[in-house]
Amino acid sequence: MPSSQEVLLVTGSYDHEIRFWEAWSGICSRTLPHPGESGQVNRIAISPDKRFLAVAIHKKVHIFDIASPLTTPIMLFEGHTHNVTSVSFHSEGKWLVTGSEDGTIRIWDLRTNSLHRTYDNGAPVNDVCIHPNQGELISCDQAGSIKQWDLSENTCTFELAPGGDVPIRSVSVSSDGFCLVAGNHRGKCYVWKINDEGSQLPRFQAVTKFQAHDRYLTRVLISPDIKYLATCSADTTIKIWSISPNYTFKLDKVLRGHQRWVWDAAFSADSAYLVTASSDHVARLWEMASGETVRQYNGHHKAAVCCALHDGAGY
Repeated sequence: MPSSQEVLLVTGSYDHEIRFWEAWSGICSRTLPHPGESGQVNRIAISPDKRFLAVAIHKKVHIFDIASPLTTPIMLFEGHTHNVTSVSFHSEGKWLVTGSEDGTIRIWDLRTNSLHRTYDNGAPVNDVCIHPNQGELISCDQAGSIKQWDLSENTCTFELAPGGDVPIRSVSVSSDGFCLVAGNHRGKCYVWKINDEGSQLPRFQAVTKFQAHDRYLTRVLISPDIKYLATCSADTTIKIWSISPNYTFKLDKVLRGHQRWVWDAAFSADSAYLVTASSDHVARLWEMASGETVRQYNGHHKAAVCCALHDGAGY
């Protein structure tokens, strides 16, 4: 991972604060206080060019200018009627996608500061990720469904329900766009190979499933180099699974140190480090090779529930 000057590490907490950290020293370099109204910080995301920080606070999304000393947002996206549970930037920073417990997925235009499109998911949305081709979204929901949304056709083009009505908590697509992993409420992970649209094979081809945790699963995340899957859980651990070329998953190591639920995780660009956020108020930086905590970020007064890491070059 690069020097602290090139690394953006941000955490959000139920203490209503967003904190920026110096990755290597563990020092909090900046704090954004809660922007006023009641509501919890749910998710955060850093734009690919490192200009903007998107913070999902209850029903709204606040966009901050990272370089600005101001503690007030430069944009505010309103329209969701329940908690915003997911937020992700388009690869060129042109738009932002959000998912919400109100059962909708919304695309916001960052150039015009306006709502561009709304999809009706029909059930509370738990997570949304953007396919690397930037033309599709993959969402998961409380009703147990995983859906593919085609941005050009403005519609849901595929739906999976691997575990019946068991809620799917988190989804992750590999950086090459060929692997989809989903984790459900009961700790089980499902894996699909994503075939090219012109292929004779099904678009989503089931590969395997495995029990990752015996308790509530909160996040699944494929590393940028597609060699590892990180799964986070209520059991206080993060499990690291090695991924073979044919998409078999083998437990590589268990990261132990958090004292309460682990809510979120973010890999470094080179996949050598992992940041996690936990209800024990602490965020941790783990070295993947050793499985050890190399830095701990103390300062939040309540559960740290989301984190974002950007240590690559901005476009």
